[in-house]
Amino acid sequence: MFEKLKLVWTVVNRPSVHYSLGFLTLGGFVAGVIFWGGFNTALEVTNQEKFCIGCHEMENNVYQELQSTIHFTNRSGVRATCPDCHVPHNWTDKIARKMQASKEVWGKVFGTINTREKFEGKRRELAEHEWDRLKANDSLECRNCHNFDYMDFTRQSKRASQMHSTSLASGEKTCIDCHKGIAHQLPDMAGVEGF
Repeated sequence: MFEKLKLVWTVVNRPSVHYSLGFLTLGGFVAGVIFWGGFNTALEVTNQEKFCIGCHEMENNVYQELQSTIHFTNRSGVRATCPDCHVPHNWTDKIARKMQASKEVWGKVFGTINTREKFEGKRRELAEHEWDRLKANDSLECRNCHNFDYMDFTRQSKRASQMHSTSLASGEKTCIDCHKGIAHQLPDMAGVEGF
């Protein structure tokens, strides 16, 4: 056992060209911790509403619309922010969403939606991307706050209670199937199922 430890110590202590393997390993570990901390800090900064509305395209369009909805002001005082609805909470899902969102930076750089007219021209396409994303992940972001198991059907309208207890319960539909436009104005809905 002592011989194995001595061999390991010799390898770790053996100099590379300028530094020992132990020093390089320790340095790599410290650099990794610093990188990881910086990466997660940047991730959290970009996951705040202040960051989301930092560009006028979002502040002057969708953020203005959000302010008149129940997700912004309500009797309970609970308010959804941009990341609550557009970024998953689980780390791996969040990373995947951030990679998808990096394409949106191109839109900012090239001015794809930098005026109200351009935004309105792409509203349907942008909305469909979000609807498809939410449909594919079973409205994961909605379910971060709205839990089916805790719904009180007696306090819902007759139609909502019926839909939630049948279509939602069976998995036939997900939140976004019925709640399009819950936080933003709808585009032209011609050809969209249910409208």
